Amino acid sequence: NPMKTDKHHLLYSALVRILRPLIRILLRNGISYGTFADFAKWLFVDVAEREFGISGRKQSISRVSVITGLTRKEVMRVRRLPQPDDRESAESYNRASRVISGWRRDPHFLDAEGNPSVLAATGEERSFSELVRRYSGDMPFRAVLDELVRVGTVEIDAAGRVRLRARAYLPARDDGMKIHILGTDVSSLITTIDHNLQANQTPFFQRKVKYDNLPEEILPRFREMSAESAQGLLEKLDRWLSRHDRDVNPSVKGTGRRTAGLGIYYFEEPTDQKD
Repeated sequence: NPMKTDKHHLLYSALVRILRPLIRILLRNGISYGTFADFAKWLFVDVAEREFGISGRKQSISRVSVITGLTRKEVMRVRRLPQPDDRESAESYNRASRVISGWRRDPHFLDAEGNPSVLAATGEERSFSELVRRYSGDMPFRAVLDELVRVGTVEIDAAGRVRLRARAYLPARDDGMKIHILGTDVSSLITTIDHNLQANQTPFFQRKVKYDNLPEEILPRFREMSAESAQGLLEKLDRWLSRHDRDVNPSVKGTGRRTAGLGIYYFEEPTDQKD
């Protein structure tokens, strides 16, 4: 089928573009091809078992073998591999992010001008420990404070009060949480593209602006302008979504449980003349 062949060629080309920066990260962090290949096999088997079964029938090893192209012996071997788990990093990242987001939008923690208040560490009703209790559950407030001070998101002044320095929680450069973000953000983008490739789905918003013959000198201004505009939009959407999220507002009615959001990323690289 020529159409199928053309689609495969396009997918191979897309795969090279997706994997090149990922392999760069893997090599920089000492992950070998063998480890990557085992994870790829494990995921082929896992997705085939979870998502490509026949309704009402248990997915057999033989059928998984046919779908994935792996031998039955390989299917059985990779099924026994331990599933990678980053729940600890994910939970830590989500807790810190919720604390900053709550500080920036909850009227209880804002000053008269609507800016995040400088908070006492503990004791007072409007304190950092109360903020953490409200937005990070049972996490010890000191652990959250130490992490946010470490990455420069908050500072403690001479009087021992806690001040917000940044508009968002950005993990430290060498932090495992940044690798967690690699997984969540890239996964969300590819999932949206997969949704948009399916003809029977109402498309999700997916846009970008890009020019490929720009002088170096204009980039600092573009970085600044794009960050400012994007941050403003995300904060506006954050305020709206928080009013409809049951964790923040338990009185919200409705059915089901969905995850939704909007991701924005900046990109910049040398233009490859061979393209």
